[in-house]
Amino acid sequence: MRNLLKQVYHSPRAGLLRKLLGRYVRPGVATNQWLRVVMNEQTQKLVQSLNPSALNVLEISGRVWGERGPFKEYRSVRFPEFDICHDRLEEKFDLIIAEQVFEHLLWPSRAGKNVRHMLKPDGYFLITTPFLVRVHDFPTDCTRWTETGLKYFLVECGFSLEDVQVASWGNRSCVKSHLGRKWRIYRPWRHSLRNEPTFPVVVWALAKNSVTVDATPAGNSAMEVET
Repeated sequence: MRNLLKQVYHSPRAGLLRKLLGRYVRPGVATNQWLRVVMNEQTQKLVQSLNPSALNVLEISGRVWGERGPFKEYRSVRFPEFDICHDRLEEKFDLIIAEQVFEHLLWPSRAGKNVRHMLKPDGYFLITTPFLVRVHDFPTDCTRWTETGLKYFLVECGFSLEDVQVASWGNRSCVKSHLGRKWRIYRPWRHSLRNEPTFPVVVWALAKNSVTVDATPAGNSAMEVET
């Protein structure tokens, strides 16, 4: 059955079907996951509002945003070669993005301070995290934040409260669907995008670095255990 659907989807006569449903029916692509659909749309709007073609961008432990530009410059760093809980680049960036990363860090506050250190004055930090999602060790899974929690976490990292905007999305059906081990691919005829604020599946924030960047020492390794 799956092979038949693939043949239909990729047939020359299925152009209209691909145009209507293309981004929702390709299996195995993280950006097509049900829990990411609204988050992706809303964070894309946030980045578009910043004039992306003029931005020097750093993405932490991911390459998804490299395909969403165009940016003036784009760079990606990955763990373990670059450990955001310990490492800093000398280069300064207009926008730093960490999509579904900070929940895996043992030292998220140290990582947030390192992000802020690498931002230009008036630069931005875009962070997305899961909330009502099962534990998924990669290699660890440590933390969840609500909208309020994420906002005050970023303030703890040095951003001003008035310069942090947060949002979330989720509903109880999506929560139940992700109790198992599979990440559900979004099917528009089956999966609701209605938001139930008391059942957030994903939470995101955009923080502006409108104050002077400090020289807080970099923290310890993400894999180091405190004693």
